[in-house]
Amino acid sequence: MQTPPWSAGVNPRANLTQMLRIARILLALALVPVLPSVQTQAPSLEGTWRGTLDTGAGQLRLALRVSKAADGLLIGILDSLDQATSIPVDRIIVTGATVRLELKSVGGTFEGAMNAAGTELKGTWTQSAPLPLTLTRDTSAASVATPVTPPPGPASFPFGLPIQLSVPIAPTPFLGDDGQRYLVYEVHATNFGGRDLLLGKLEVLQGATTLASYEGTELSSSILQPGTATGPDRRTLAAGKTSVVFLWIPVTTVPASLRHRITVGEVSVEGATIAPASTAPIVIGPPLDGADWLAANGPGKASSHRRAFIPIEGRGRIAQRFAIDWVRLKPNGQTFSGDARDNKSYRAYGAEALAVADAVVAATKDGIPENIPGPTSRAVPITVETVGGNHVVLDLGGGRYAFYAHLQPGSLRVKTGDRVTRGQVIGLVGNSGNSTEPHLHFHVSDGVSPLGSEGLPYALAGMPGMPLQNERVTFKR
Repeated sequence: MQTPPWSAGVNPRANLTQMLRIARILLALALVPVLPSVQTQAPSLEGTWRGTLDTGAGQLRLALRVSKAADGLLIGILDSLDQATSIPVDRIIVTGATVRLELKSVGGTFEGAMNAAGTELKGTWTQSAPLPLTLTRDTSAASVATPVTPPPGPASFPFGLPIQLSVPIAPTPFLGDDGQRYLVYEVHATNFGGRDLLLGKLEVLQGATTLASYEGTELSSSILQPGTATGPDRRTLAAGKTSVVFLWIPVTTVPASLRHRITVGEVSVEGATIAPASTAPIVIGPPLDGADWLAANGPGKASSHRRAFIPIEGRGRIAQRFAIDWVRLKPNGQTFSGDARDNKSYRAYGAEALAVADAVVAATKDGIPENIPGPTSRAVPITVETVGGNHVVLDLGGGRYAFYAHLQPGSLRVKTGDRVTRGQVIGLVGNSGNSTEPHLHFHVSDGVSPLGSEGLPYALAGMPGMPLQNERVTFKR
């Protein structure tokens, strides 16, 4: 299960074509928030720009939306209209007539020049391989940027800021394969007041030390506003609404406890004291075998899996907090050779999915036909039942479950209730469910439900730590 179409790549600088082939695996990821972030002001760039990108495998209609936030920050979102997907622009740099866009979540950039009339941006989209792209300003009334009115400032709060802070799921510290230890969790902020508030800063405190601080574009790009239409600036906390702030904090040592402080104007409030989980991540074996496996959409601050906050059975959960879409690379760095619309052209297709531990099969799904590879082709309507395609869930014990998705129909070699041993083949990698090409979606969570559970970190035996986004891995049984 992959997340918005450009989140996955064959390497950190993969081309857009490859990103589009690898991504968009979970229907649920339609809920992934658009989290914009930019750093410069260029009023002449405000508005909507439209163009078509020729990827070689097809044409994609694109729309770049640029607006100015209440405090002057210029913010951009790039929409893929054919895939109903939005990608945040993390940085906009304008130097004279030259415009540079940086989209960190897909490792892509656009560099172009604006014509003298301010109606056209002609340039190049690059993700290792450059592709020409021309964007034309949309002058229709619906696309014209309207001034943003900032929410009222903190003129008077007789009882302090009316914000409640909470941390529903305490982080489990884990070691990445970069040797860095991380805390990954979410802070929920609810505005109990009667007016909107513009969040200025969120700080994570360890005693008297500020462990992390988020403000400006970094704060905006870290926020999801449930139930709110996609907007360019997420820092406004509307009256009666809740914002979810996604935190990804590197630490040298794991603190005994953390506090959180929100600032609006000159007024601050502290709350949400938490203690990181004391249990260590589970150590598991490899889910696959061999070399050249890429952790597409793997754990990372900008990974869309990380932001997949899904309401299931009456509760919002992030089952894919540490999920990975394992694709397999060929010597040229591509995932296939030959016919891009043939599943057998992909190196990952037919690879054996392996049990990561001695376990009990908790659930299976089979009989879902495979898709023709492509960004929009699906063999069946995508529902909660079909989104993972043919899949297996293993009960690893201790309240941990391993989820394997998008297997070939008829390839499952286990059934519910079976006992498996580490390294045992449980099925073959395929392209079923909400998938664009053959790959294995794998994650560990605290429940049998693939989406109605909370994602947990883990460690792979014999490796420095958990693979992170776009890491290339060699597995050994």
